Amino acid sequence: MSASAPTISAPARVEWTAIGTTAVLVVCDPAVLEPARVLLASELDRIDRAASSYRADSELTALNARAGATVSVSAALAEAIATACQAAAISGGLVDPTLSADPGWRGITLTDWSVRLPSGMRLDLGASAKALCADRAARRIAAATGVGVLVSLGGDIAVAGPAPAGGWLIHVTDDHRAGPEAPGQRVTICEGGLATSSTTVRPGPDGHGHHIIDPRRGTPADVHWRTVSVTAATCVDANTAATAAIVLGPDAPAWLAAQGLSARLVHADGSVATVGGWPEGDPMPAWKPEAESLS
Repeated sequence: MSASAPTISAPARVEWTAIGTTAVLVVCDPAVLEPARVLLASELDRIDRAASSYRADSELTALNARAGATVSVSAALAEAIATACQAAAISGGLVDPTLSADPGWRGITLTDWSVRLPSGMRLDLGASAKALCADRAARRIAAATGVGVLVSLGGDIAVAGPAPAGGWLIHVTDDHRAGPEAPGQRVTICEGGLATSSTTVRPGPDGHGHHIIDPRRGTPADVHWRTVSVTAATCVDANTAATAAIVLGPDAPAWLAAQGLSARLVHADGSVATVGGWPEGDPMPAWKPEAESLS
């Protein structure tokens, strides 16, 4: 999920590494940067403790270890699981947080304070939890400070509050770590979220291929699009749609249009398709997997 850090006039900006990715915070008023940073850090800690697949002491790790039992969970983990299930429902199961093909997300029993996973099921909430954190943090910071804010977590972007004049300028490309000189397109948003899913950056579980799984067969999705970027009302919605589009392959433009979303889809050869009023841009250079670093 990748879009590089935005550039706006006279921003106050801070960046650090968190939850295994890059966290970027931009606010319109430099005077609120430090309290805004504290609020973002607290949201990052909240989601990491609840929903990390990489922490041995996270709630999610404990839940996965107790599949088959009903487990009490915090409000943070319940929200993250509910968000992932909603993403699965909205996408018709194309985005599924379970790491098993059957029964998939529909097998999860969730209440406000407890979860039961079928025996043998494991959850991976990485993508949707990250987008949820971006949405929560942006709204919380804007409410607390009254200023416009942009939060980018691994390139998944949420904005809230009054946007700067002309909107938030964002450089959309394959890899959110790339600088403004990287091939891509600059677009502006004033509200909601923007997310990018890419098959070019993160390797699959075995260190090869890519990480986006087609839940209909439990293997990496065919690479029809190397990168898809979507804008939506929230970062979660944008993230869900971008991932679903990668899985859908050639059917993605029609599906995105039916959802009323604006999107940019890049083929492996660098040609670009747009949907829903996304502005036209230049083609990308062809992607050569053998020359790419997937580390």
